[in-house]
Amino acid sequence: MLLTLAAPYRLALAVGLILMLCESAALLVMPWLGGRLAETFLEERAGSSTINIQVLFLGALALFAVQAVLKFSNIYLLGGTTTRILADLKIRIYDHLQALPLAFSHRRRHGDTLALLTHDVYVVSDYISGTALAALPLFFTVSGALALMFRIDSLLAMFAAITIPLLYLLLKVFGRRMRPLARQLQEEHAIAIAIAEENLSLLPAIKTFTREQQESQRYRNQIERVVSLSAKERAIHAALGPGVQLVTAAAVVVMLWLAQGQIGDEALTVPQLVSFLLYAQVIARPMAGLADVYGRTQHARGALSRLASALAEEPEPSWHAGKRMGKINGNIEFRSVTFAYPGREPALKCLDLSIAAGETIAIIGPNGAGKSTVAHLLMRLHEPAKGSIFIDGVDIATVSLHSLRSQIGVVPQHVLLFNASVRDNIAYGRPEPTQDDVETAARSARAHDFIMQLPQGYQTPIGDRGVRLSGGQQQRLALARALLKDPPILILDEATAMFDPEGEREFLQGCVDVLRQRTVLLITHRPASLALADRVFKLDNGIMTSAD
Repeated sequence: MLLTLAAPYRLALAVGLILMLCESAALLVMPWLGGRLAETFLEERAGSSTINIQVLFLGALALFAVQAVLKFSNIYLLGGTTTRILADLKIRIYDHLQALPLAFSHRRRHGDTLALLTHDVYVVSDYISGTALAALPLFFTVSGALALMFRIDSLLAMFAAITIPLLYLLLKVFGRRMRPLARQLQEEHAIAIAIAEENLSLLPAIKTFTREQQESQRYRNQIERVVSLSAKERAIHAALGPGVQLVTAAAVVVMLWLAQGQIGDEALTVPQLVSFLLYAQVIARPMAGLADVYGRTQHARGALSRLASALAEEPEPSWHAGKRMGKINGNIEFRSVTFAYPGREPALKCLDLSIAAGETIAIIGPNGAGKSTVAHLLMRLHEPAKGSIFIDGVDIATVSLHSLRSQIGVVPQHVLLFNASVRDNIAYGRPEPTQDDVETAARSARAHDFIMQLPQGYQTPIGDRGVRLSGGQQQRLALARALLKDPPILILDEATAMFDPEGEREFLQGCVDVLRQRTVLLITHRPASLALADRVFKLDNGIMTSAD
C-alpha cells in the first residue's frame, strides 16, 4: 500500500535516499580520519610527521560541514515528500470510507472509523518519517562499517559481526509477544476515540439524563485499558532495550580484550585500533536504538493492518459506473424485491409495487416495518437480495449511481445538516445556484420567513448538525435543499415528525404545490400527511398491502 502511494514521488525519494547514502558515506570517512589523526599525533610526538595535523583538523571540520548540508537537504526533501505521501494516504482512506456502502457504517462505530484517519495514520506517519526511510542508509552504513572493520582486523570484526544474528534472535523472541499487543493497543485506542466522539456528539442526552459521571467513568475505564496494555508493551520494550545493550556491550568488551593482545603482538597499531573502535561506535549507535525502532515497527504494522482491513472492504460501484440515466419521468416499479439486513429477518418479502409518474403514494406501518428501507433501495443505498427495481422501465442496477441519485430528492426524518450557513445547506445538492434559486426553494418549503428573522439571514451559521435551529426549522431547510435539486422523484421520510399540529398543517400546505408533477414516496405515520397521497399502502412484517 505504501509503495503504491510512494510511486508518484519516486524521483524525490530517490534523490533523498541518495543524499542519505552520501551522508552515510561521509560518516564512514570519520573513523578513518580519526585513525589518521591518531597516527599523525603519534608521529609528531616522535618527530617524524609527514602531514600537518592542522590540515587533518580542517578536513574533519569540512567533513562535518558536508554532513550537515546533506542532513539538512535530505530532511527538507524527504520531510516534504513523506508529508505529501501521508496526505495522499489520508485522502485515499477518506475517499474509500466515503465510497463504502451504508452496511459498513452500520456495523462499525463512527469513532472507530474516525480513528483510522487520526491515530492510525499518525502511527504510520511516525514510522515512515522516523524509521522506514532510514532503513536503506542504515543498512549501507552498518555494512560499510563492518567491511572496513574486517579490512583492519578480521578477528575483531568477526566478534562485531556475531552481534547481528544474536540481536536478530533477540528481536524475534520479543517480537512474538509485542506484535499482538501492538495490534490490540491500536484497537483499544480506536475504541477510546469512538467513546469520546459518541459522548461528545450526544452531550445533550447525557446532560438530560444526568449521566455525566457514568460516561466519564466509561471513558476512564477504556483509557485504563489502553494504559494497561501500554504498560505490558512497555515492559517488553524495557526488557528488550537492556538486552540489546548487553549484547552490544559484551561484544565491545571482547573486542577490547582481544585488541590488547593484537597490539601486543604488533598485529594491530594504536591508530588502527582507534579507527576500529570508531567504526564499532558507528554500528553500536543504531543497534542501541533497535528496541525503539522495533517497537515503532510493530505499532506501524498494527496500524497498517487496520488500514488495510478497511481498504479491503468492497466499495459501492463507481459513481459513473454503468450507463447514464437520462431525464427521469418518474415511473417506479419494484418487482419481487426481497431484502434483509445482516443477521436479521427479511425487512421486505417479495415486494411488488408500481408507482406512476406524478403519483403520490404513502407507505404506513409500525416502526421497524421496513418503510425507510424501500426508500434506501430506490436510491441504491442498499442492494436487494432478490428482485429488481425499475425506473421508467430501466433496471436501476445497470445505471450509474450519480445519474440516479442526482434525480431523487430526500427529506429524511433525522435531518442531516452541516456546520455551515443556511444558504450553504440549502444549496448543498446543486452546484452554484443563484440567490434567487435558493430563496425560491426556501419559499416553497415555507422557510424564507424564519430565515429572514435570523441574525444574518441566509448567511447565518446554523452550528454543528443545525443545533441552532429548531427541529421544524431543520425540516424546512431539508425540504428546501431537496426542492432546489428540482428532482423528478421526491422522498418524504417522516418529514413532519418534528412538527406540532399547526406546523404540520402549514408544512403540508406548502407541499401541495411542490408535489405537483413529481413522483412522491411519502413515508409517514401521521394521518394528516395521508391527505396528500393518491394511494396508501401498509407495510408490516415485510409484506406490503393496500390500505386505501
